[in-house]
Amino acid sequence: MADGERPWRISDGCVIVRVRVAPKSSKDAIDGVEPTAEGPAFKVRVRAVPADGEANEAVERQLADWLDVPKSRVAVASGHRSRLKSLKITGDATSLDSRLAARLLELT
Repeated sequence: MADGERPWRISDGCVIVRVRVAPKSSKDAIDGVEPTAEGPAFKVRVRAVPADGEANEAVERQLADWLDVPKSRVAVASGHRSRLKSLKITGDATSLDSRLAARLLELT
């Protein structure tokens, strides 16, 4: 998968990950990648409801657990009130890029 086709991009000291969220799901899961108008995005299902930031917090926690990084390093950067969100994961961008690539392979 070429860089332009990946659901994340490397930034200065972080990685920005695009996700499409399905709140009020039967389980918390990351189910693969789907195309969106803004490019590919990870499909993230969370049981939380989209009220009072609950779904955003659940997405942050789900992505942190999935990548085995502290939750404090993951935050919604844009799309707070949208199903399509960008999350900023701070840390060593090269390491995060490798970890995301490995997890993507596991999904396909």
